[in-house]
Amino acid sequence: MGLSWYNSLGITEIVLVLLFAGFYFLFVRRTFLIAKRMGSPPVSFWPKTILRSVYFLLFLVALLGPSFGEAQRTIKTVGKDILLCIDLSNSMNTNDIQPSRLEKVKYELKKIVDAFSSDRLGIVIFSADAYLQCPLTFDNATTNQLLETIHTSLVPLGGTDFGPPLQMALEKLTATENTTKKQSKIVLLISDGEDFGDEASSIVADFKKEGIRLFTLGVGTETGGNIPTHRGFKKDENGQTIITKLNSQDLRNLAEQASGRYFEISNNRNDTESLIKAINNIQGELRDAKRVDVTANKYTYFLAAALVLFIADLVFTVRLIKI
Repeated sequence: MGLSWYNSLGITEIVLVLLFAGFYFLFVRRTFLIAKRMGSPPVSFWPKTILRSVYFLLFLVALLGPSFGEAQRTIKTVGKDILLCIDLSNSMNTNDIQPSRLEKVKYELKKIVDAFSSDRLGIVIFSADAYLQCPLTFDNATTNQLLETIHTSLVPLGGTDFGPPLQMALEKLTATENTTKKQSKIVLLISDGEDFGDEASSIVADFKKEGIRLFTLGVGTETGGNIPTHRGFKKDENGQTIITKLNSQDLRNLAEQASGRYFEISNNRNDTESLIKAINNIQGELRDAKRVDVTANKYTYFLAAALVLFIADLVFTVRLIKI
């Protein structure tokens, strides 16, 4: 049976040994000087010295944490690759969901990021074009910080086009080193509006070939709201105030084509928890597996023995000098 230690002999332990040796040397020297002055030899001195040395050594061993055992266990690292594609078109500033569609999305995405702390997450922002805001990373603190900074002015003006973000997500997930199974690659497409492009369906077909799961999250309400601008609200060519409404149908269709699911955040519905459960239900990938020795820290045995001897030292006194 092998012996190993949870802690190594460090400065703290060395200082404790030196203090014990130093104080005990002073005690021994004082005892001999008193005995010499009184003309009497010290008696019962060595039993006490041995007893105290033994329980001090036991305390020290307990502090170092001895462990025994040769059993082995396989430790597996499992995870998913999740890309968040976030619509940053101007309509995401609409406040039919308070404080706005985008701010509500950012708040809910923090829950999603925290729920998948052992997975790699990345961020793609888009309107008519797509940009990689954060590559796939295990650093969830950085992901949350970047989510906090996103706003609609980060991308050029233009209508919503699902094609570019889906194409970028496809490239990023298929370009990563193939250390995970296909079903661990997930894209979450978040938007409020209609897709003005015509390439999304063909790209989603490639998703199915690559085994990438697509979840869509619609944000907004059926009644809709006005798009705020610096001068009031956005108007059309005829000077009429534009009302933007949640168009869930395109998002539903894309999710169905990729064997995924559609979720929604509106004024009377919040599917964030359901979305988290759906992603959790996807089998994670085996990223790494290794066998490690499993040993148990047996410090309690040494600590108990030291305490018994310490109490015995306090209870049973002996005469150190013969008078």
